[in-house]
Amino acid sequence: MNKSLERLLWSIALPGFGQLLNKKYIKGLVFIFLEFLINVLANFNSIIMYSFNGEIERAYLETNYLWLMFYPCLYFFSMWDAFKDAGGGKAPYSYLPFVSCAYMVTVGLMLSGKIKLFGILFGPVFMPMLFVIPGLLIGFTVRGIILYMENRKIQEG
Repeated sequence: MNKSLERLLWSIALPGFGQLLNKKYIKGLVFIFLEFLINVLANFNSIIMYSFNGEIERAYLETNYLWLMFYPCLYFFSMWDAFKDAGGGKAPYSYLPFVSCAYMVTVGLMLSGKIKLFGILFGPVFMPMLFVIPGLLIGFTVRGIILYMENRKIQEG
């Protein structure tokens, strides 16, 4: 497995782990501290536990949205940072899927109490996870459009 993918996967497991593997110790410890801070203040582990046990209403009641809304940006930035520092992300605009996922997961969290799929509320854990899909689609599409426009400009000029 290449180094950048390994760092990305460790950052998915816990923000900051990829940075520690990249020997960016201070940055890694800051990410881990922020992850724990947001996790505790948002009640995130309880929310995850209730969601996986099908207690979606209880998950909604436990959620501190004002804190949990910080998590997607921390999470996706930590992944991008570890990936980039390990040598990944050299292609132009390769950060865009990470950025758009951070935006879309935050939107998914905000709308998680309103959007039903097949008559079901998926809750503050699973609905934001589903919003990764449009986040990736938007990020890769915007990246493709920008690269196409830059390429056309080069060919014309």
